[in-house]
Amino acid sequence: MIGKKILEQLNIIKQCRKYSLSVWQCPQFLFLIMGIIIIVSSLLTYAIGNRYIEDPLLVALIVIAISIVLLIIATTITRNFEVLAETNRMKSEFVSIVSHQLRSPLSNLKWVIEILMSGKVCPVAEKQTEYFRILKENSKRMDELVSDLLTVSRIEQGRLPLQKEKTSFKDLVEKIIKETEILAKASNVEVEFNPVDSLPEIVFDPSQVKLVVTNLLENAIRYAKAKGNVKIGLKKKNSKLYFEVKDNGVGIPEKDQKYIFQRFFRSENAKKRQTEGSGLGLYIAKSIVEKSGGKIGFSSRENKGSTFWFTLPIK
Repeated sequence: MIGKKILEQLNIIKQCRKYSLSVWQCPQFLFLIMGIIIIVSSLLTYAIGNRYIEDPLLVALIVIAISIVLLIIATTITRNFEVLAETNRMKSEFVSIVSHQLRSPLSNLKWVIEILMSGKVCPVAEKQTEYFRILKENSKRMDELVSDLLTVSRIEQGRLPLQKEKTSFKDLVEKIIKETEILAKASNVEVEFNPVDSLPEIVFDPSQVKLVVTNLLENAIRYAKAKGNVKIGLKKKNSKLYFEVKDNGVGIPEKDQKYIFQRFFRSENAKKRQTEGSGLGLYIAKSIVEKSGGKIGFSSRENKGSTFWFTLPIK
């Protein structure tokens, strides 16, 4: 039993997978590297000491002292890394479990609201219908937040699946524009789509990339100014498909731009304009695009508007 535990600890790849970290972020691998550095340092110290110090006992003591100090430093650093990695793993698991547990009651709540609103159970007064609409809207927001938290949890654990297939990215964009028509009309924003002709079909995960496009488009609509305009472009650029969403909205303050793809971050002017929002959408978008082999970026000027873009490989 003890031998099995020791073997598990020595299996660096397995330990790295446990924490969902890359090898160069994994505490066990870093400890191995530091161990090699300690051995090399000890040999160098011995070689130098042996050359300049006549007493072999003094050389040995110096080598042992330096090795012990380096070993203590390496152990302390690695242990702290391990604690951080374990805390991060537990946090991701906690978010995943809570999100899963919230999904069922939320689905039931949505179902009950739909039934009550339909009037099949009992007649519904106009005022009651208004209350049900508020409940429905809030349950929808909670459902979106839970979905975002689940996606973030999967990304952090390296378990975000990509089910790629060859399909038309242009058709996907047109479908998403149609789905956001109500939001655009309610926000008094005009959406223009200007793709170039003869775009090739590409291999990507439509369900995941749909999250990216929807997020960028909804952000552009929500943060556009009154009677705003959102322009969507799609073209071939080198060996990539280049997609962009341009709005004439509030823009992003320069001091906030470096944080824009971080989890839970929302710029101050965005919070003033839209109190809703988890600050997870752009983090999820960046993770999906990069996992799909593309790049994502933006340019923005406060009170002038923003242009968000991303690329996807054609082959």
